[in-house]
Formats: sequence, C-alpha cells, structure tokens
Amino acid sequence: MTEQFPPFNYAATCKAFSYSVPDDFNFAFDVVAKRAAEADKVALIAVDRTGEEVIHHSYSDLDKASNRFANALMAMGVEKGDPALVVLPRIPEWYHVLLGCCKTGVIAMPGTNLLKAKDLEYRIKRADAKLAIVTTAHAEAVEEIMANCPTLEHLVLVGDEREGWSAFETICVAERDEVDRATLPTTRAEELMLIYFTSGTTANPKMVGRDHAYAFAHSITGDYWMDLKESDVHWTLTDTGWAKAAWGLLYPPLLAGSAILLYDGDGFDLDMHLKIIAEQNVTTFCAPPTIYRAFAQSDTSGSNFSSLRHCFGAGEPLNPEAMRAWKDATGCDIYDGYGQTETINIVANFPGMEIRPGSMGKPCPGLTVDVIDDEGNIADDDDVGHIGVKITDPYPPGLFRGYYRDKQETAVSFRNGWYYTGDTATRDPDGYIWFVGRSDDIITSAGYRISPFEVESALIEHAAVAESAVVAKPDDLRGEIVVAFITLAAGYAPSDDLAGEIQGFVKNLTAPYKYPRRIEFRDTLPKTISGKIRRIELRDDARDLP
Repeated sequence: MTEQFPPFNYAATCKAFSYSVPDDFNFAFDVVAKRAAEADKVALIAVDRTGEEVIHHSYSDLDKASNRFANALMAMGVEKGDPALVVLPRIPEWYHVLLGCCKTGVIAMPGTNLLKAKDLEYRIKRADAKLAIVTTAHAEAVEEIMANCPTLEHLVLVGDEREGWSAFETICVAERDEVDRATLPTTRAEELMLIYFTSGTTANPKMVGRDHAYAFAHSITGDYWMDLKESDVHWTLTDTGWAKAAWGLLYPPLLAGSAILLYDGDGFDLDMHLKIIAEQNVTTFCAPPTIYRAFAQSDTSGSNFSSLRHCFGAGEPLNPEAMRAWKDATGCDIYDGYGQTETINIVANFPGMEIRPGSMGKPCPGLTVDVIDDEGNIADDDDVGHIGVKITDPYPPGLFRGYYRDKQETAVSFRNGWYYTGDTATRDPDGYIWFVGRSDDIITSAGYRISPFEVESALIEHAAVAESAVVAKPDDLRGEIVVAFITLAAGYAPSDDLAGEIQGFVKNLTAPYKYPRRIEFRDTLPKTISGKIRRIELRDDARDLP
C-alpha cells in the first residue's frame, strides 16, 4: 500500500507530551503479562531459516515460558542483580530468557552471535557475570575461557544437551508456568535491567547499563517514529545482541501490542526477505542503511510490497539515493531516525512530517536535543557542533545515567549540563538536524570543514560504488585532503579511469572542494563486530599512502 499519514503537528505534539514511569515498573509483568491476561493475541511470528515453517506465539505463550525460566533461575539460586550473559539467535527462547530475567531482576547482558571466546571472556569478567546462556554455537567458546572467569557459576544451553551444562528445556519444563510477583524482589524503575556493550571503534566496548524505565521510555520510540499499532506485523532486521533489538524486536512492538516477525536466517538473502514481507503481510519494516542499499542495487520488480505501510531506518545515516530507490520500488518513504545504545530514539523523521532526505529529522517529544559547542552553548544554525541531550528535571526519558563501572568515560560524555553523544551535526533554520560524523571524523581541508557522510552520500550515487568510507590524509599544503576507500559494485573493476570518473561525478554532484583527491579501491572495508566501518584503521592506512 502507498503510505498515507495525517499531517504531524510537531509543535503541538511536543507541547502536549506527558510522561510518568511507575516507581516499580517491570516490563515483563506490567506489559507482557498484563496483555496476556487482558487482550491475548499473536506476539511473535517465528519463521525458520527455510521460510517454510511458521509458528505463531501469543503473549500468553511468552508470559508462561518466561515464568518457567524465572522459576528456574530462582531454583538455581540466581538472584536479583546477578548479571547473565545471553548469546542467542533470533529464536523465541531469547524472549523467554530476557523476560524471565526481567521478572526476577537478573541483569541480562545480550551479546551478538558474532562474539568469539575472547569477546565472551571480556564481557563476563568486566561485568562479573554469574550465568551464561548460549546455544551450541558458543558452548565450546565458553568452556575455553571458563578458567579465567571465576564469577561464572551457571551454564545454560538452549536447544541441546551437553555435559557440564543445564539444558534450558529441561530446567524449564520442570517448573510451573506461573509465578507470584509478590514473592519476587521488587524491581525499581531506576534499577539495572540490562547491560549492553557498545561496539567501540577505537577501544574495548564500554558497558551501558539500562534500567527498567528504559523499556517504558521506548513508548516514545514506538509511538512517534515507528508509529506502531496493535494491528501491525513488524519486522526489524537486527542481531539479538544489539540495542537495536531492544528497539525493534522487543519493547516498542510489545508495548503497542504488535506482532513481531522473527526470522532466524543467516546473512541477507534478498529473495527470502522479499518472500517473507509478502507472505507474512509485514506492515512496518526497519532495516539498516546497508540493507536498503542492497535492495536499491537489486532488481525487485515483480515483488509484492502491498502490505507495507511504514518503513524506517537507523544505525547510520541513510543516503538519499537509497531512499529514492526504495520509494520507487515500494511506494513507501524511509523515515530515518537517530539514537544510540545509550538512548532511545531521540531524533526522527515522524510520519506525516516533511522528510528532508539526508536529515535525521527533529528531536523526539519529551527530549531536548540540540547542536552544541564544547562549552554547552547552542550552536548557530548551519554551524557544525556536537549532538547533545540536555539533562533536565525530570531526567530525560530513556537516557542512560553513565557508563557502568567507568567514571572516567562518564565524565567525558556528561558535562556542561548535557550528554555529548560523540556525534556531530548541523541544525537548519527549521530545526531539522543533519548528521555530519563522529566528533573525530571531521575533515578540515584548506579551511573547509568537510563531513565524510556528505562525500559518502555523493559517492554512493555512482553506479560503480557499492560501499565507501571517507577519511582525512595529512597534507602539507591543505592541512588534510579527502581520501575515499571504495568497494565496487558487481561488474566494475578498479582502474585509474574509473577513479577519475568517480572524482568528476562527485565534483558535479556536490561542492567541488569536497571531492576525494585520492581514491583507494578495496575488496572489503574493515568493520567492527556490529558492522560499523572502522575509520580509525582507514585513517592509519591513509596516512601511510605515498
């Protein structure tokens, strides 16, 4: 269907916004169990990797299964406040575990399925984790590092049996599917519920503690940017280890009563994703820009997108070219949004509001987000500054309160009455915020300040460019010059002629001073475990270029 939204009155919506979190809020009880009792419906549509087996799970299914796991936790002696490493794929048991931990006050630490033994060891030791819950895919890695992790007391294996491990299915089937909330320790809204590890590009990941109020705050994410309804079938493409899973696979959809599409497939299979959208009548869809770019570079003619009503993206800035291609194929715009592991959605293009391609939109209701300088002063329109969240009273919804066990990094990010996100942007006279780059990514060349994202957005519009990363190279004359590392689309081969063609293309598309004076072709670009380009490596490579 072609999207149709009523006009969004931004000023009136912000003025009318109200927000209050119950002191003892617990998402698993106050949302999932409540809905199971009062308005039970489909919560999950689990599609196996073949796309052929589809199983519906109701809210009451989630409630009962999480009760069994909560009881199993108590039977093992795991207590409120104990951290539990959780590395599970996109399977219903991920919900059973996270909701069961939530009910008991156990602090779940979701981890991506890409983690290796050294990554697991770092996380377990950094947080003093008491429990590890994994599948066979990570059991051997956990065993390999156990001797170095003295706090690790309990091992739970999902989907299989293994010596030295408690089988998830066995310990759960032995427990009742009911739990008396009154017998459990109260979870206060400000107490820890989750710990995420950020995917640092320059250092080891930092721990981001998320309290129980964080789940409640995602009503802002779901109501305004995602526009979720009880009738929606929602699909977010993400690994369960990222905070994006909390956004798209957990809190906003369940708060809204939506059904969540859960596909346990490896990698990105275009045909399979098109098949699922059509057959499962997906109505709201969220994907990272890399996936939208993959769609844009593929032939989707003949595909059925008729069920889609609202599409959005986050994770990194979205290039206008990918937005145009998606609109042509589906009739739906892509509503870009911005947030971090440390926040909920804090800036967005809202349904019914004018989209300015390339802009992340305007601050979400309930939050004061602006472009500021190093001293915390509001930057002038169109000046580059830091994206900051103002520390208000009451405290900003969904904003973390500091890095767990890291006062030094907390002090760096919280200063002058603001939380500094580490990203830079500009703000236009109408209040739209435009991403520029990470604070240390800005390129200064011959007195011009150049956003890598602007150059990358121009590069991606050339048919030969599949992916690009733009960094600075020191230069005696200009201070710095722009260097573009590029991977090519199918059918193109590196050559000096192609490099010159791409340079000319960028000159004609955007301000000439922004064009890359060096182009380096690569088979792949270095990335973090979460898929973010490691520009720090490319900056080092650029410095070494002759």
